[in-house]
This record gives sequence, structure tokens and C-alpha cells, in this order.
Amino acid sequence: MSTSQRRLVLASASLAGLLALSACATGPGGSPAPTSTTVSSDQLLETAQPGLPNGRVIATGTVLDVAGDVQLCLGAVAESYPPQCTGIPLDDWTWDGVDGSETSGDVTWGTYAVYGTYDGERYLNTDPPIMLALYDPIRPEDPTDGVDGKTAEAELTTIQDDIAARLGQDALSIWTDRGYVWLQVVWDDGTIQDAADAEFGDGVVVVTSALREID
Repeated sequence: MSTSQRRLVLASASLAGLLALSACATGPGGSPAPTSTTVSSDQLLETAQPGLPNGRVIATGTVLDVAGDVQLCLGAVAESYPPQCTGIPLDDWTWDGVDGSETSGDVTWGTYAVYGTYDGERYLNTDPPIMLALYDPIRPEDPTDGVDGKTAEAELTTIQDDIAARLGQDALSIWTDRGYVWLQVVWDDGTIQDAADAEFGDGVVVVTSALREID
């Protein structure tokens, strides 16, 4: 792949992440949504602690290597040259035999589907990665079963702003669509979804994981 083609792939992936995060803009009045008074402080959305994946997972994003410090970025990537992002520390990564990378100074990067294991803080690469331009993922099931939500858009915007402010970078992306607030996090086994349901009610916030179990 030529340098210009690689830049196009990176720019497309970066733009998708930035567009997703752009939905976090403060809504009318900037007022945070009140959380449920029946939920204790250790059960709030920002304190929910999912269990760890049992086996291998797969994630798609930008691998950014700055002088040997390697991260897997699952959220937005700044479209600077070289790019910048904050991600999960990525262990056992090698560029040997890996196509699709670009280097500027001491920074090397590329966009890939990466197999590995996740311990809650670090990601351990276990298999050869697949260039994102060549990766054909299985379409995930729609957690809403195609049924639109019933919450008013103004309320969804207020909830979105509240969650974005409380989770910060733990919210990889957050937006409203089809009557729901959609929240993507690094990993959830249902714990974060349960916390969202307890605070905002069933069928209001849909939580999805950037990491998908494959074993």
C-alpha cells in the first residue's frame, strides 16, 4: 500500500472516531441530568466495575508506537502528523512482518484489528494483527432488536451530556440515535449497562463494548 493510501485509511478511521465524540457537545443550557436518588454511590455509572473477559478479545483501532511506548487507541485520534491519541497500553507488539504502518521520527502507527487479552488496564497482543482496510468484521447484533426508544430527544441530550461529563475519557464515544443514548466503553460484561438502567431506566442508554470476546 502506498503512503498516500495509508494516510487515507488512517484519516478515515480518525475522522470516524472524532465524529462519534463530537456528539458529546453540551446540550441546551448545559444542565446535567439528575441521577436516580434510589441508586447508592457505589452503584453509579462511573463506579461500575465490569468483570474481565474470560478469553481472547478483538478490537479495532490505531496502534501508536512512540519510541517503544505502544498503545491501542480505541477512541478519537488527533489528525496531526504524526497522529496523537490516548489508549490502552499494548504489550508484546512487534512491527516485524506487519504491513500498513507509517513512521515519522520516533513515531510509528497504523490501524488494525488486534487480537489479545485484557486485564482491565493493559492489552496483551496474542495473534498477528489484520490491517483495518482488509478486516471484514461480523456485524454485531442490534441490542435494541430494531425497536426505537421512546425517550424525548431533549432528555436524551441532557443524559448524554451528564454521562460524558462524568465518564470523561472512559466514554470512548457517546451519541444519540433512534431514541437512545449510545455509549461505547472499552469493555462491559453487562455491569455498566445494568448501572445505566438503574440510573436512567430501561431502554434509555445502550452500552456497547469496543472489545469483543472471540473465545
